[in-house]
Amino acid sequence: MLDQDMTSKIASGNGFIAALDQSGGSTPKALKGYGVEEGAWSTEEEMFGLIHSMRSRIITSPAFTGDKVIGAILFERTMDGQVDGKPTPQALRDRGVVPFIKIDKGLEDEKDGVQLMKPNPGLDTLLARARALGVFGTKERSVINLANRAGIAAVVKQQFEVGRQVLAAGLMPIIEPEVNIKSPERAAADQILLEETLKALDAVTGDDKVMLKLSLPAKAGLFDPLVAHPRVLRVVALSGGFARPEACIELAKNKGIIASFSRALLEDLRHQMTDAEFNASLGGAIDEIYTASTKKTA
Repeated sequence: MLDQDMTSKIASGNGFIAALDQSGGSTPKALKGYGVEEGAWSTEEEMFGLIHSMRSRIITSPAFTGDKVIGAILFERTMDGQVDGKPTPQALRDRGVVPFIKIDKGLEDEKDGVQLMKPNPGLDTLLARARALGVFGTKERSVINLANRAGIAAVVKQQFEVGRQVLAAGLMPIIEPEVNIKSPERAAADQILLEETLKALDAVTGDDKVMLKLSLPAKAGLFDPLVAHPRVLRVVALSGGFARPEACIELAKNKGIIASFSRALLEDLRHQMTDAEFNASLGGAIDEIYTASTKKTA
């Protein structure tokens, strides 16, 4: 796929974006969910080898194609690895799936009810390498725990600053200011995030567009103005800790928003499965998430 083809697919394609970007800190948890206990590896390299095998199995599954999965977010090591003897981004593009990469380096300690992204001094180098490998876009995550306007404004400011850096490198940023769905102030935080994000979008210059990855709002339809904003290519939703059935119910209530699920996509997969069992389980999850992304409830 050429850049314009990938842009069109992400802007208007039917389907969702798979989040296959668990990084160092979350890899043991992801492997445990896949049925691999911590004693199965003795070095970090072996651990990353196991998670890469899992991701390769997903990407090469006959269920995982661009017909329903329009994009996939990779961890840096996955981007640098190979699937089916090809660089992972190329393997995805060959299946009609648009490749993205997670670029943040984790979260700062909480301040003003939020966790900003840690500094990332090597970002320009990473962006150039990703671009050379045929990656289309990036994703960076912050977390909002409380409805603190100063904190949420700081999150949005940092996210859009990084987004401009990504755009300058010729890539599409997915801005992800995640509202903690367990927050006692979730609905109020959603509202403040909407207001601050609209202000930031209105300040975007030229013809630039960004993508947004948001927690499913407590009030269905709250993010409609973001879906309709001319500076937004697409709005996607994280599952945020919801199990897949609940995440899909909530997603289906929000018109114009598609999924970018991680745990909710992978939660039933186990490494002990036969290929037939694995492909059937993955296919069922893909069908369920695809339906919630494309067929909305009233």
